[in-house]
Amino acid sequence: MTYAVKQDLIDRFSSTELVQLTDRTNIPPTTVDDVVVGRALADADGVIHGYIGKQYALPLSVVPPVLVKIAADLARYFLHGEAADKDSIVTRNYNAAISWLKDVAKGLVSIDDGGTVPEQAGGGAIRANPSTRVFRRETLKGL
Repeated sequence: MTYAVKQDLIDRFSSTELVQLTDRTNIPPTTVDDVVVGRALADADGVIHGYIGKQYALPLSVVPPVLVKIAADLARYFLHGEAADKDSIVTRNYNAAISWLKDVAKGLVSIDDGGTVPEQAGGGAIRANPSTRVFRRETLKGL
């Protein structure tokens, strides 16, 4: 299952950026290399599976829009490679995506995977019986 496709990257980041990042044969760059884009998207899917697979059965029945954005941000970072400046928006978005995925893996964030929502753990009532005190004046004499 793939979370994002080439068109998602074009819609989010422009075809010009994709041409510059993927065309390694033409000077100046003129076309988007589908093989390079496909590899980056597959790498992004692998990272996503590694995190969400701890909480959700894979493949997901429905791809939530948030995972499309996460996959696009990860793939963009992978396309930039070592050229991604540590203070750039590309790196910030990548770090935010990884942080969000870690929260999903910990169960702090949930995603709508199209399945049924599990019921909350049932809690009983807390019962207290004040007449059965363990520590009383009589039992603590001499201590």
